[in-house]
Amino acid sequence: MRLPSAASLYVIALGSNRSGRHGRPAQEVTAALGLLGDVIAVSPVMMTPPLGPASRRYANAAAVIATPETPPVLLARLKAIERAFGRRRGQRWGSRVLDLDIILWSQGAWSDRRVTVPHPAFRQRNFVLEPLMRVAPDWRDSVTGLTIRQLHHRLRG
Repeated sequence: MRLPSAASLYVIALGSNRSGRHGRPAQEVTAALGLLGDVIAVSPVMMTPPLGPASRRYANAAAVIATPETPPVLLARLKAIERAFGRRRGQRWGSRVLDLDIILWSQGAWSDRRVTVPHPAFRQRNFVLEPLMRVAPDWRDSVTGLTIRQLHHRLRG
């Protein structure tokens, strides 16, 4: 694997539980993958139960991408992709055409008022860890030092 110069790796979680212009939720996730840039690895799209008050199952995936962007710049680009897919601000945990989250960054941790990496809740979310196991099981969480495999095992307990 050869990375573009000055690029970092990121793990992006993708999710959808509402149909949009690209079709059903799994098709929305697949379409979004094409806009992420240099995709190094991608998990299969998995159907998972909803979290919170949402009633529809989610299509979830994880992708490892290479980009020279800093976390805030990448977050702004991901939010623009969400808006292009029809995402509107609204109820937390509500139905959405597309949700894109930065989960991990090869440079370790980042935190400012807009974004925190590693994603603060990913360790407790099987719908993130399960696809992540498919693309980066040996990636270490910069906060706990545990691998994705270890975090997944702990969650599944």
